[in-house]
Amino acid sequence: MRLKSIFTNSFGILLSRLTGLGRDVLMASALGASVWSDMFFVAFKLPNLFRRIFAEGAFTQAFMPSFIASKHKGVFATAIFLRFLLFLIAFSLLVTFFPKPITTLLAWGWDAKLIANTSTMTAINFWYLDLIFVVTFLATLLQYKEHFATTAMSTALLNIAMITALWIYMKEDPKTVAYALSFAVLIGGALQVLAHVVTIKKLNLHKMLLGGWKYRKKKDVLEEKKHFKTLFLPGILGNSTPQISAFIDTILATFLMTGSVSYLFYANRVFQLPLAIIAIATATVLFPAVSKALKNNNETLAYTHLNKAFWLLSFLLGAAMIGGIVLAEPIVWLLFERGKFDITQTLKTVSVLQMYMVGLLPFGLAKLFSLFLYASHRHMKAAKIAVYSLVTSVSASLLLMHSMGASGLALAGSIGGFVLLFFTVKEVGTHKFLEIINSKKSLYFVLSMILFYILMTLLNKWLLTLIR
Repeated sequence: MRLKSIFTNSFGILLSRLTGLGRDVLMASALGASVWSDMFFVAFKLPNLFRRIFAEGAFTQAFMPSFIASKHKGVFATAIFLRFLLFLIAFSLLVTFFPKPITTLLAWGWDAKLIANTSTMTAINFWYLDLIFVVTFLATLLQYKEHFATTAMSTALLNIAMITALWIYMKEDPKTVAYALSFAVLIGGALQVLAHVVTIKKLNLHKMLLGGWKYRKKKDVLEEKKHFKTLFLPGILGNSTPQISAFIDTILATFLMTGSVSYLFYANRVFQLPLAIIAIATATVLFPAVSKALKNNNETLAYTHLNKAFWLLSFLLGAAMIGGIVLAEPIVWLLFERGKFDITQTLKTVSVLQMYMVGLLPFGLAKLFSLFLYASHRHMKAAKIAVYSLVTSVSASLLLMHSMGASGLALAGSIGGFVLLFFTVKEVGTHKFLEIINSKKSLYFVLSMILFYILMTLLNKWLLTLIR
């Protein structure tokens, strides 16, 4: 297992997520959990959804197996890039001229005036989708060369751009702050593209793309493009259940009290930190290695990677899950409770965060096991499993949202995570899972989690006496 690459990737993601938390701290101070914060989060929701889908592996796991198998890599890559980029530009132009329908889709529960006020921000933010696709495409080529640092760290550029906007416009009215953030999103996306272009040039990968452009009409690559098409949509769906579920939750939250969209956003930001730096970082590094091993019929090596990664994720995610649930109030207090974000909003966000954290371990392990489905071109199986998880999550959301509010939406997402893990493990091979856990490490895991829970409970009591 490539521990050095995993830790390098984790460090880059950690840097990105820490700057993201810094951004959210300033945003909470400037806007609180208000109608303007809800408006910005709705406007940013769709491009941010696709950022997570693309940047956190869904596009890569659909593209990488076909790219590895391709006999004309430059031609294949260029053909896919052009097709997607032209489609996204056309789609973005459509949203720019007709932003109200897409805003209505994002916020069903809002009235016409609120949707109209949000529509302009939706049109601005939507162009980030085009930029993040370019970033993700270039990042996939870098991952093929086992270079992960640029992609992991580049999201920090988006956060730095938004922090700068908040710093400059902090004392302005909420409308000015929200619009400044929207334009900062585009500036951050452009900086991410620039960072990847520079790295592509340094690794001489631009020559492959230029060659692909020159021979882009080569007929031999037609079958490869057809094969990619059969993998892409199932791959995106299969890898995007948490993001799609969160997207639907945002829509449902617009039917709840003002601030519910913001509670979900702030809590999900904290939840995403351990998920990204532990699970996503590990999966990103392992995927090229697992894909190449399975392509070379070396299942022993592939499952050796799985075994080692399983226990690394179990211990780290298990500790993060317990820490996040027990220490939720001190965490939210430290990060967000200042300015217009008061104690009432803290407690609302705490209950949402705790429900999200319940699903941290299953989502992380599902991410790991799903590598084998994508590496072996079983994208349709992964998609069916994602549908099971998504249906469960949405059904639970509808059942729980009225009694538990935004917390019920978060808990429903976690329930969907357990369903996702169960069926993913079953498809990869329950016997493989049983072989992994049939070890003394299982006992060590249970004992260490019990001990960690006790320590976190004592720490939480002490911290609460200090902050309250």
